Amino acid sequence: MNPRRDRNARAALFDGIEEGGIRASSSYSSHEIDEQENDRAIDGLQDRVNLLKRLSGDIHEEVDNHNRMLDRMGNDMDASRGVLAGTMDKFKMVFETKSSRRMFTLVASFLVIFLVIYYLTK
Repeated sequence: MNPRRDRNARAALFDGIEEGGIRASSSYSSHEIDEQENDRAIDGLQDRVNLLKRLSGDIHEEVDNHNRMLDRMGNDMDASRGVLAGTMDKFKMVFETKSSRRMFTLVASFLVIFLVIYYLTK
């Protein structure tokens, strides 16, 4: 994320709030803040709380979606690994049961057929 954007978002979220509570302006002491200013401050805090609640809900939903996607990918990888292992076992079986001379003849014939097709299409 952009650090400047994070600072701006953080500043907007906590604007007007200090560790000790609501920041009083220089012309008012903390005892002179009237009821309307308290209500406005409470409304501002409520808006920020609602924003944080929506953000945390969105983050939770995104994490759940990513977890489901990772689970599907893991299952697909396991299935692919099984298919690949079966294919490799079949190749091993073919190579073990065939004689080397017969295998050489098979590979050479495929190579010749490939070259003939290549020169015919050229």
